[in-house]
Amino acid sequence: MVEVTENRSDTFDIGGELTVHRLAYGAMRLTGEDIIGPPDDEAEAREVLRRAVEMDVDFVDTADSYGPGVSERIIGEALDPDDAVVATKAGFLRNRSGDWIPHGGPDYFRNQVLTSIDRLGVDSIDLYQLHNTDVDASFEEAVQAFGELKDDGLVDHVGLSNVSVEQLEAARDVVDVATVQNEYNVGNREHEDVLAACEDADIGFIAYFPIGGGDLGEKRSVLEDVAEDHDATPRQVALAWLLDHSPVTIPIPGTSSVDHLEQNVAASAVELSDEELKRLDE
Repeated sequence: MVEVTENRSDTFDIGGELTVHRLAYGAMRLTGEDIIGPPDDEAEAREVLRRAVEMDVDFVDTADSYGPGVSERIIGEALDPDDAVVATKAGFLRNRSGDWIPHGGPDYFRNQVLTSIDRLGVDSIDLYQLHNTDVDASFEEAVQAFGELKDDGLVDHVGLSNVSVEQLEAARDVVDVATVQNEYNVGNREHEDVLAACEDADIGFIAYFPIGGGDLGEKRSVLEDVAEDHDATPRQVALAWLLDHSPVTIPIPGTSSVDHLEQNVAASAVELSDEELKRLDE
């Protein structure tokens, strides 16, 4: 079960109404090598999702490009619509070489959202995110297209990914933005200004690559020291730091292993002291 420390909020209200536990699950790894094709063991992939829900992980992030289509399909097979809030994204194509190819426009997004709805087995997408800003339409046109999908009832909430503060502000002039998803972790704080803007507007900040793929650079040493004091792993401390660092952060660690999933969820119970937070912040 997800636990909460004394001074940390356990949940966040996406769009002011979708209450989710902040330690979430990123479903990119429910695919084959290089995020192409199906995983080696689809039954295990479905078990990871079911186990996540059993542990009160009730926010799952995916994209139509993961597989492509594979992650969405497996989520639709494994989970009932009431099990979790499911966010997906559009804005990239994939090829057999595993390249990420920016692509999208109003007609394309309308087709893709219908495809995602079908794969996920839902009536509408809880949170639909513009995966990439460098698409075949202007940023404003792309955001407007997402707003129209919301107006048409195909999408409940709109999110952005890989954006700057300026792009976030421009998008908010067009549509209510519920979340931003940018790369962010204790070793990479390039988007600290975007996080601050999200805090000011009570917008959820979905942190992808939350443990830096296990490579947390110059923070490795202090993470190891703090982890030893808590009988935890450096990755668990890195996730706990994200939860403590801001009340709007929603880390989405991903894995294809039930054991690894359980280790990630256990990070919610790691309570960092003010001194430890200061050391990690420096």
